[in-house]
Amino acid sequence: MQCMGIYTLANDAVYDQLVGLLNSIEANVSPDIPVCVIPYDTQLNRVQEELDARANVTLFDNWDSIQRWEAFAHQVWAAHPRAGQKYVKRPHWYGGHLQRKFAAFDGDFDKFVFYDADSLAMKSLDTVFKKLDQYDFVFDDWEHRKPNPVTALNISVIEASGRYSEADIRPKLHCGSFFASKRGFFDVHTIERLKKLLIEQQEVKWINGNDWWGEVNLFNYMTLRCDYSLFNFTLSDNPQERTGNCADADSFVNIDGILYNAQGLKPIHRIHYMNYSHQYFARLSQGENVRIPYQDIFLEYRFRQDPQQKPKTLTSPNWLKEQKNKLNQMTKMIKVKLYRLFQKRL
Repeated sequence: MQCMGIYTLANDAVYDQLVGLLNSIEANVSPDIPVCVIPYDTQLNRVQEELDARANVTLFDNWDSIQRWEAFAHQVWAAHPRAGQKYVKRPHWYGGHLQRKFAAFDGDFDKFVFYDADSLAMKSLDTVFKKLDQYDFVFDDWEHRKPNPVTALNISVIEASGRYSEADIRPKLHCGSFFASKRGFFDVHTIERLKKLLIEQQEVKWINGNDWWGEVNLFNYMTLRCDYSLFNFTLSDNPQERTGNCADADSFVNIDGILYNAQGLKPIHRIHYMNYSHQYFARLSQGENVRIPYQDIFLEYRFRQDPQQKPKTLTSPNWLKEQKNKLNQMTKMIKVKLYRLFQKRL
């Protein structure tokens, strides 16, 4: 019998989000499905305490796999033409170990679904796992609609190689915040082959110059170059399966603690709180009104097992603190936009 489970990536910084995700999985997916947390770094004291209290949740401990994936990503990053350009470097806000999520391919689950920790599960994964009987990968995102300058892959460069057309590439563009796949797809031999293509044959140029160090960019290259079969729910022939998922971009309706796509009340797989710092969720969990979309839903799942700990009311920060938080958030957004604009002009 095949072993099926869920992976996520976390550390103590995202503790509140991790608890919310685990509780939402227990409530809306299954209380019995095993979950494995891949360590983002070694700051895991609170995470480990939480995992010790849960029967079906474990910590990924294959450090050889983690180190192998990190080494692979760093070698690819260093080989990209943009890496050697003057004044070009990875900005500090993109630092981290996001590529560690790929260790899921070396884990114990024959079939698995990966959730980013800044998500809440909203429905069963039965249809997702069933799709893995037909496809190698399953996604649920709208990356394929992005304009060429900001896609994960450099479509014009790939087309010039004569191997793929834009019509081939477009439907295979995907995100990495939620995906399903199978164990062993990227073994040591496959990674060595990809490394030679990327570095020795300079196919690293296939990865877009904007944010080339991102794990999503590398992920897109890997799935495309290995010719794996992909299914994306947002490209489904069934309109009921095409929904939004982003807290800051899509509209949802709350029905008994479950979010549905506002248009058509279609069930969604998860809500993704992308673009919101983990600090927002720590402050929210402490009773501060941080004014992020669907924060009531987050609190419901964050304190599902400890409802007495849930803040009874949310208080606004003092005016000075609130303005400082807004300024910091605005400054970060401006830095990102200016950096990307600067990158495009180089």
